[in-house]
Amino acid sequence: MTTEEAKAIVKAFVDLRESVTDEQAVKVPALYPKWKAGTEYKANERVTYQDVLYKVLTAHTSQDEWTPDEAPSLFAKVLIVNPGTIPEWEQPDSTNAYMKGDKVTHEGAVWVSLVDHNVWEPSDEIPTLWEKQ
Repeated sequence: MTTEEAKAIVKAFVDLRESVTDEQAVKVPALYPKWKAGTEYKANERVTYQDVLYKVLTAHTSQDEWTPDEAPSLFAKVLIVNPGTIPEWEQPDSTNAYMKGDKVTHEGAVWVSLVDHNVWEPSDEIPTLWEKQ
């Protein structure tokens, strides 16, 4: 294989990894680079930090104190990390809300989101947003 062919294959993988959904991306986190200070990031890129997948929200050059877990204006944690496992509910924000069909556990019950962009806590009080299983 020539150097040009190898470069073309690497470029194809990079292009492919950027075109998948978050649910697909979390199945292959090894395809995504680890977060590093001093790196230029583009919006919608994904990185891993402490074994967690994050999506870049705003183009920027990273700094030591702007780690993905400490800079919510720059990074959104992918909350549904394994579609085969039902995670504990975490308070999302507008950048990483639950989508219709996402399942979470909360206060001993399994809940299913009934709407896209759901940032509300699962509760019987709002039956149009979450359904208890």
